[in-house]
Amino acid sequence: MVLNPRRKPTQRKLRSLAVLPVLALAATAAGCAEEVNTAGDSQAGDKVELINDGQLTVCAHLPYEPFQFRKGGDTVGFDVDLVDLVAKDLGVKQKLVDTSFEGIETGQVFEAGDCDLAAAAITITDERDRVMDFSKGYFDADQALVVKSDSDVAGLDDLEGKVLGVQQGTTGEEYATENKDKYGYETRQYEDLELLQQGVQNGAVSAGINDNSVLLYATKSKDALEVSAEFDTGEQYGIAVADGNGALQAKIDEVIDAAKQDGRYDEIYKKWFGEAPPEDDGEGSDESGK
Repeated sequence: MVLNPRRKPTQRKLRSLAVLPVLALAATAAGCAEEVNTAGDSQAGDKVELINDGQLTVCAHLPYEPFQFRKGGDTVGFDVDLVDLVAKDLGVKQKLVDTSFEGIETGQVFEAGDCDLAAAAITITDERDRVMDFSKGYFDADQALVVKSDSDVAGLDDLEGKVLGVQQGTTGEEYATENKDKYGYETRQYEDLELLQQGVQNGAVSAGINDNSVLLYATKSKDALEVSAEFDTGEQYGIAVADGNGALQAKIDEVIDAAKQDGRYDEIYKKWFGEAPPEDDGEGSDESGK
């Protein structure tokens, strides 16, 4: 199994060298600290080491429907079903940990040993790839604008002098920030997708920006909202693992490939989106939901 082509074998070495003086000073304290096993520096084909025996601990940020959200006391969604395939292949159960998206996208959850992987509709970016490793891309996404159904905002050029809502730490926030001076709007941060939609609905912001997949899904059941524009950003979601965890990274890629070949991926896609997925070009690119 080929590892992530953007894997950076020298980067971990450079970081390790940089912290040697700190480690020397902290040797006494480290003796009392709890050891964190992030399974780093493993290779494809090595045994997959998990932070807790018998379970695959997965960091997510709820709600982000339909990828992960609460329903009837359970956490369900596209990402949940996809990661279940990985857990079953490993012969363990999936355990979900709801955490901040900021902690996920900065890699803090891996540094702290909070989870084995993160599955939260995470767009693969160069910045994120510097602090974690990604599976191959498993879902294509672009950005979209959500507005009230009776709004006259059809695009970013209608937002001059107005406020655009963004979800903190997402590629939607990055896109909005990059274009704010050009179109003359201000941005307002929201912690999660549900709060962002509420801000649009109650008029606190004139529009909101987020991944097209979640906004198109949300507006199917929310008549008060509609998607007024989509922006071709060419993003892809990937499942994240600790930097250097090649064994788990390769296992995830293996499961995704198998699921796409035997139809399980299509079944999951149809379950949550009501239609077959677009044709896969087979490249599994990991360049570009968050």
